[in-house]
Amino acid sequence: MNDLLLNIKGLKTFFNLTRGTLHAVDGVSLKVGAGEIVGLVGESGSGKSVLARSVLRLLQHPGYIAEGEIIYEGTDLTKLPEEKMREHRGKKIAMVFQDPLGYLNPVMKVGSQIEEALRIHRPNEDPKKIIPSLLESVGFPKTARIWDRYPHELSGGMLQRVIIALAISCDPKLLIADEPTTALDVTIQAQVLRLLKKLCKEREMAMLLITHNLGIVADTCDRIYVMYCGRIVETADVFSLFENPYHPYTKGLLEATLSIDEFRENLTTIEGTVPDPINLPPGCRFAPRCPAARAVCTQGEPPCVTIDALKEHVAYCWIGTAEYEKSSSPVTTAN
Repeated sequence: MNDLLLNIKGLKTFFNLTRGTLHAVDGVSLKVGAGEIVGLVGESGSGKSVLARSVLRLLQHPGYIAEGEIIYEGTDLTKLPEEKMREHRGKKIAMVFQDPLGYLNPVMKVGSQIEEALRIHRPNEDPKKIIPSLLESVGFPKTARIWDRYPHELSGGMLQRVIIALAISCDPKLLIADEPTTALDVTIQAQVLRLLKKLCKEREMAMLLITHNLGIVADTCDRIYVMYCGRIVETADVFSLFENPYHPYTKGLLEATLSIDEFRENLTTIEGTVPDPINLPPGCRFAPRCPAARAVCTQGEPPCVTIDALKEHVAYCWIGTAEYEKSSSPVTTAN
């Protein structure tokens, strides 16, 4: 791994609700090296977006960070006062959201909104000199004069490029992209992903790419973390994960993915649904849906299994352990 830029240790982000405590992120550890593109993959409701917001401390009540460290360049962001944290947002760590229209002011021109960020983090520079070249760097021609338009005048793909321009305007070292292509059609998705990859290379910028699409991470990322129900279940470099998946959930995600190299009459699906994060099942949280689950899987937290130490390929699973081999198979109920 490159020089460590972001190091999340045992992060727990909870929401205190009227019917109980929702464990959105429950003991997640994750690393991003300088200049590295890391993928965070999982179903909707697995806690990916909450993790991203936790890094920037953008949680709204009743959400809060209960435990853990978020270390960025040696500084634990969880312990910073809000004033210091504002210096990190945008300047050191920036975020691209999945709904660009929801994060742009509809009554302000695009240029004015980028100018606001520049005046906060680059006060000694002239925004009017920076904005045209910034928008050009994300694929807009100078003649388009995008800075002089309102958000409603732009298409979904153009809005996403504006959000990317806004995110990189203050030269952050880390970009968090939360489902950046969800609302776009396939051809525009590919353009946006190529743009993000190009910007990371040109600016020597790291990226944490959050998605549920394994095809996206295969083409974009260096390493992948697979997240399920608030926890990381497997992590490896992109080649190892696709060639040798270990955790049944990872295998299920891969089997449910279409491939141009393989003909399938029927798509494979993962039975059941993600459990209620307020009433979590005991032991491994994937056990109620896992075709390989045995009694031991429901009795305790799964251990960390090292598949390839050199490639930092590990999974959190009972399969392959002595306890698993001794255990009898339970009746699995997918709910």
